[in-house]
Amino acid sequence: MFELLTLQQYWWLLVSVIGAMFVFMTFVQGGQTLLYTLAKTEDERNVLVNSLGRKWELTFTSLVMFGGALFAAFPLFYAVSFGGAYYVWMAILFCFIIQAVAYEYRKKPDNVYGEKFYETLLYINGTLGLFLIGVALATLYSGGNFVVDDMHLSHWSTKSYGLEALLHPFNLAFGAMLVFLARVQAALYFFNNIAQTNIISRIKSVLTTNFILFLIFFLYVAINILFQTGYVYDPITYKVRLEDMKFLHTLLAHPSLLLLLLGGVVSLVYGVFIALFKNNKKAIWFSGIGTIVVVTVLLFILGIHNSVYYPSLVDMQSSLTIQNSSGSLYTLSVMSVVSLLVPVVLGYIVYIWRSMDATQITIDEVNSDSHHY
Repeated sequence: MFELLTLQQYWWLLVSVIGAMFVFMTFVQGGQTLLYTLAKTEDERNVLVNSLGRKWELTFTSLVMFGGALFAAFPLFYAVSFGGAYYVWMAILFCFIIQAVAYEYRKKPDNVYGEKFYETLLYINGTLGLFLIGVALATLYSGGNFVVDDMHLSHWSTKSYGLEALLHPFNLAFGAMLVFLARVQAALYFFNNIAQTNIISRIKSVLTTNFILFLIFFLYVAINILFQTGYVYDPITYKVRLEDMKFLHTLLAHPSLLLLLLGGVVSLVYGVFIALFKNNKKAIWFSGIGTIVVVTVLLFILGIHNSVYYPSLVDMQSSLTIQNSSGSLYTLSVMSVVSLLVPVVLGYIVYIWRSMDATQITIDEVNSDSHHY
């Protein structure tokens, strides 16, 4: 049993890290919402789109890795969430399909819809798509309306099939927080990646506004997480009960996680600070590392210290934990061997990133490329 629990914790940590990397990579979505804010001419928009276009497939790779690891290691979550809250998941899927279509067809010859149509699709992906992902992630804290029977068969108790999550203030704030965080990261990414004076001159005001909005929603979300009544289960009987300030207790019981969380927040804020006041173009790496650390901790505490990572609002005992929703010992063992390939994928991402960002992108470079986005 201890060996199985160790594998369950290992996979939850792996899922948390990959999920955090995906959140960092959503600067692509954030940048798509800034096309008409930072760019005032077609050439400037071309620069922004091509700067993002070189990274959007890496974002998609991290999303696929996150979903694949989560659903393979914890298949009951896949069955419960996708089988019940499918309206939300289908809307997310649609938003990411149109992103791929937009990058593929924006500059195609004889484009009957025009570039602005596809730029609108990119904006929808960057706002609605990212907002809905934030709402979906927030339900790991706030819960869903599902019931799981003794045969691990589940059903959703509402006919809105997940859309009711949009009525919860915490979920809405979580989604908004993710959108503004992506816009902050996008501004820092452009600051690092683009050599275009007109665009760079507009970044600081955009960064300031979006960082303030992000902080408002982040503080609301963080306070709710730390002081909300959480769900905890008995590791022997698996009975679920409520506990006041569950996640605060988890962090206090694991001081290293609390220090990592605080350090991540400091790193994120420092990245914004040195961009605004020191014109440091490496700021994206401080904010990016901070984002990855913070999100990793916030996801990881959902699966440790006898925490429930997906509460049921209908039947408390149907709530999902890493112990009652994971694959078998054999499955997790085999997958753990396969997980050794994760560093290879990460190495690929780093290699491709460095190759593409060897020099800052310019309008002349984009216009000279006949195959640009």
